[in-house]
Amino acid sequence: MYVVRPVEARDVPLLEALATASTPGVHTLPRTRKTIERAVERSLASFSAAPEMPSEEAYFFVMEGPDETIAGTAAISATAGATGTFFAFRHDVLSQVSRDLNISHHVDALSLCSDLTSYSQLSGFHLCDRRAVGGAALLSRARLLFAAVAPQRFSDKFFASMSGMTDTNGRSPFWEALGRKFFGMDFLEAERMIEGARNRTLIVELMPHYPVYVPLLPNEAQAALGQVHAEAELPFRILSAEGFEPDKYVDIFDGGPVLRAHRNALRSFSASTLRRAYAGDADNAGAETWMIATAREENFRALLVQCRIVELSGEIILPQAVLRKLELSEGEFVLCVKS
Repeated sequence: MYVVRPVEARDVPLLEALATASTPGVHTLPRTRKTIERAVERSLASFSAAPEMPSEEAYFFVMEGPDETIAGTAAISATAGATGTFFAFRHDVLSQVSRDLNISHHVDALSLCSDLTSYSQLSGFHLCDRRAVGGAALLSRARLLFAAVAPQRFSDKFFASMSGMTDTNGRSPFWEALGRKFFGMDFLEAERMIEGARNRTLIVELMPHYPVYVPLLPNEAQAALGQVHAEAELPFRILSAEGFEPDKYVDIFDGGPVLRAHRNALRSFSASTLRRAYAGDADNAGAETWMIATAREENFRALLVQCRIVELSGEIILPQAVLRKLELSEGEFVLCVKS
């Protein structure tokens, strides 16, 4: 039984081991013990805070496997640009017209923008076992269930930036065609320098301030634009099923797609219900898989369970083992959403 919970200080050594084993070019985890410790400390402070509106908070979750080892991580930031301005490329279509020649055409262009700065950002998704598809959905969606439990902590708009195309050596065609020209370094070196952030001042200092015409990029870079890395296909599918959609924004480093959604379009908000939890041997005739999360901000927990819900009862009967995993007392509220 997988359980998603907030990160704790005792998780640092295991997170460090995960980071060293992760795929080059996919930057979902802090890379060094120092950055891991900083992320954990920031998360602990965020969960302890009581903000009335989203600010600088960043919430880091881990998924425990049946043996209580860490099976994955996921994070969500209250605002993407809380410590600066979040930068992305906006993919525009520019119209150009010559009346004298009676010619008009449209050209794709990328413009550096800060449109996503006030959004809440999903990030840090890392799954140790790619076969754990059910656990993957729980890991990704649990942070949105936390946002549904504590909506005052987050924006009503969310986005997630997917890892773009890189080869086995971490080489990005999009970076080679564009970013290298302005940073003068390899993709992985640039990622290490900014530690995966997209809100550093040096980005706006070095990146092009004028539109970049897509047809002028090499074919390989054009083909990579808006495409996801193989390691990001699973989270892409999960977020798409949740209600996220790709549109006109791409990552400024590797050209990966940015998925966006308003919370009203997300299942974790629109399809979840509050119920009181009680222990018992549930009648599992016609049971379905439900995602169950504690309806409290402190000591948040979420897991998957097979059960049957009687729609008009306002209650849910869960095995005693599930209540223990959620650290719940009978009669407490839980947030339920169909998996």
